[in-house]
Amino acid sequence: MNPLIEGIAAPLPFSNLDTDQIMPKQFLRIIDKAGLDRGLLYDLRFDEHGAPRPGFVLNQQAYTGASVLVAGPNFGCGSSREHAVWGLQQFGIRAVIAPSFGEIFYFNAVNNGLLLVSLPPAEVDALLARVSNTDLAGGNRVAVDVMAGQVRVADGWTANFTLPERHRRMFAQGQDMVGASLAQLPEVERFEAAHWARHPWMKDVARTVRDRLDAGHE
Repeated sequence: MNPLIEGIAAPLPFSNLDTDQIMPKQFLRIIDKAGLDRGLLYDLRFDEHGAPRPGFVLNQQAYTGASVLVAGPNFGCGSSREHAVWGLQQFGIRAVIAPSFGEIFYFNAVNNGLLLVSLPPAEVDALLARVSNTDLAGGNRVAVDVMAGQVRVADGWTANFTLPERHRRMFAQGQDMVGASLAQLPEVERFEAAHWARHPWMKDVARTVRDRLDAGHE
């Protein structure tokens, strides 16, 4: 996975935008992930007749093909539906920048390779002002450098962010939680061998008991 994300950033300055709004319940009835991009932020993108709302940012030409969202605090709060992450990714969103995120949403995003960048509220406000100004040359284009821990705008504005080293490595290497754990398999095997060496009587206890019980019934 490319640890540098570059593209159009769309402002979404709503506080507490929950997963029910990001991916409404009527789009959860499928048995796979296909088509969730249609449901993304549906009630904000479309009116009651299914027509696009021209005033909504993702329906505006200046933000066509946006790959980054700049959002308000507590983005992704609410229910644990992983469909919210899948829908964002299917729509083309590769990163969300906000002051804070819902905890479960955060870990769903990490496990699916959606980058979440937390910046102080003042820096998010400064970034929102820039990406909202479509008259500023390149103002709505950003670069998010995972390895450098930096967000950059074409006018020279920058902001630094931190990621846990494990999450940084997972994103850079395209790993989910299982893949990250398997990358440590040699260490796991060494720990396992040392554990059984110290406690040999504990190994295969359930199987030993079952074998004894089976033998007693013969």
